Amino acid sequence: MNDLSPEKLLLGFISYMVFLFSTTCHEAAHAFAAKLGGDNTAALGGQASLNPIPHISRSPMGMVVVPLLAFFTTGGMIGWASAPFDPLWERRHPRRSAWMALAGPATNFTLMLIAAAALRAGSFFDWFHRDAVTGAHSIATVILFTLFSLNLLLGTFNLLPVPPLDGSTGIMLFMGEKQSQSYLDWLRENPYAQAGLLVGLVVFYQIYPHVENFAFRLFF
Repeated sequence: MNDLSPEKLLLGFISYMVFLFSTTCHEAAHAFAAKLGGDNTAALGGQASLNPIPHISRSPMGMVVVPLLAFFTTGGMIGWASAPFDPLWERRHPRRSAWMALAGPATNFTLMLIAAAALRAGSFFDWFHRDAVTGAHSIATVILFTLFSLNLLLGTFNLLPVPPLDGSTGIMLFMGEKQSQSYLDWLRENPYAQAGLLVGLVVFYQIYPHVENFAFRLFF
């Protein structure tokens, strides 16, 4: 990325802070939901917390290196993180595991709704003002808009029913016990299951612009 103006660097800093906060909330929700369901694996690792350090320690590439490289090379913000879980617990309680998986995207959509509500309230009460000289949006507007956009992206992407994304486990809510066990056999032991992510990415990039347009029309 050639244009590293102060404005771009500020936007990059905001985007990264929002990414770090949103991803931490996502993974903490996984850990907390698992703990409620009887699996303390992530909680014992300190991940049932909004402190980003345990999450960064587990996924330094996905939470620090790749997001910063993505910004400085493409201007975008991408990355990943993960929360550990007990596979035996998943086997014993597939529905609890499904709820644990869906807790992450649900948290992203909650953050998205909070950001949308704050933006609507700010517009209604005239809390946010553009710069009198440049016409640029206020810092608060940029932060909330980034929070809305990034969490819409994270929540939607993670709902794709392909491994290792959350949707691949969440769909067990719609399966019976025997179906869930057979599905887990395929999901965890089939070396080709991960290849579905490539198909999922292609499909996602086709449908996400429509999801984004719908969300913006609905909320703004």
